[in-house]
Amino acid sequence: MNINFSKIFFSLFLVLGCDISNAASFSSSSALAEAHFSAEQIIGFAKKVERTLAVEGVRVAILARMGRPLSEMPEGMHFTHIAFAVYSNITTADGRKVPGYAIYNLYQKNDRPDVSELTQDFPVDFFAGVTQLEAGILIPSTELQQRLLAIIGKPAYASFHEPRYSLIANPYTLGRQNCTEFVLDIVNAAIYQTNDIKIIKANTKAYFNAQPVKVNPFKLMLGSMFSAEVSIADQQGEPVTATFEKISEYLQTYDRGSKVLNLTP
Repeated sequence: MNINFSKIFFSLFLVLGCDISNAASFSSSSALAEAHFSAEQIIGFAKKVERTLAVEGVRVAILARMGRPLSEMPEGMHFTHIAFAVYSNITTADGRKVPGYAIYNLYQKNDRPDVSELTQDFPVDFFAGVTQLEAGILIPSTELQQRLLAIIGKPAYASFHEPRYSLIANPYTLGRQNCTEFVLDIVNAAIYQTNDIKIIKANTKAYFNAQPVKVNPFKLMLGSMFSAEVSIADQQGEPVTATFEKISEYLQTYDRGSKVLNLTP
């Protein structure tokens, strides 16, 4: 039997947890992030996203990008990476303090794709490697934004990070994590005002509807055997993961005043 492992891995990578690579900034190069748009286009779109956030009076939002063409995405999935956009005083290269939005990410390490790290960048960096200039913006209620501000960037924020990475991390369990599960854990820590991960996971299981991972079980098994960044160790039964769409549905159900925007050039 001839097995085309490259096709198997490609189909798995489309199942998203986060982008396979983080977007490179214009001041550095990345062998994993291909530029699909000019610097001017990326900068213009990033500024539009920031202006939209500012007009909405956003202190904290969940920002999503498209790391793969929509035609390649599995059913029920649109965006490939999400992070927190936080209104901040940003220090420029010449030492000035200017208002803007800092992006708090969970990214895979380029040299170890089965391990993640928490990093901070800015909208231009965030959109540098996208395949389509489109942003999903999930704006929590004012009260939930204030609760999120009390966590993000503080010691409790990093305590929710599980560095063992899987593209299809199960949001209901521990042991593996991707960017969407991390964001959901932080959101629930803010909603329930607790740092107890067991309480957070219990409430996630009770109220959050995860996205089924629609991949052939045989391909999924092979992918987990031969690719470090694909793991089924934290899955129980039908594989599931968190997505921007499902987190948006969750907040619009339980966080009165939250809203979702879709932004294009």
